[in-house]
Amino acid sequence: MKRLLTALLVCISFFLFAQERPFWKEIQSFRANDSLQPPPEKAIVFVGSSSFKMWKNIVSDFPEHTVINRGFGGSSLPHVIYYADEIVIPYKPRQVVVYCGENDFMSDTVTSEIVVNRFKQLFNLLRKEIRRAEIVFVSMKPSPSRRHLMPQMSAANESIKDFLKGERRAVYVNIWDPMLDSNGAPRKELFLADMLHMNEKGYAIWQKALEPHLK
Repeated sequence: MKRLLTALLVCISFFLFAQERPFWKEIQSFRANDSLQPPPEKAIVFVGSSSFKMWKNIVSDFPEHTVINRGFGGSSLPHVIYYADEIVIPYKPRQVVVYCGENDFMSDTVTSEIVVNRFKQLFNLLRKEIRRAEIVFVSMKPSPSRRHLMPQMSAANESIKDFLKGERRAVYVNIWDPMLDSNGAPRKELFLADMLHMNEKGYAIWQKALEPHLK
């Protein structure tokens, strides 16, 4: 009976711990895979939200590069900051490609200034821990389902672009403009039915924009 209670308490503790750490199951899955097959150092780590997670052909889209995809859930910048020492820094990458910030705006209290400051916090963390790595920021995309947030996202994109201009080993990749039509509206043909996540046409734009910047 005592052993059963102990086991039950352990299970409950683990459940509560997982609840307190968003996306913990995904992070644990990454770590489990790493323990079975350690990823190579000096690779390119893609980290951020579901737009990376759902890029199923990311490895084959960049055949001349060693790519580690660590996109997870509907993550926002604080999540990437929180888990960087588990799914980015240990790999000692030569380059870190970040797509994140779009989900941050799902909170009514988050402004473009807050998102920019969050990115700067992530940038400074990565720069401190992996000094020689180049950091690439992929601009937030214009999603039809989030058209009402486009002015804030555009402002954040521009501020991050300006910030990176003053930093060494830093790159801003513009995928915003190629995903707009002639009227400045998001191109719906690039998206899945949810009008948030992209189809192959959308990822083809990303691949073309990113390829020249990958080491």
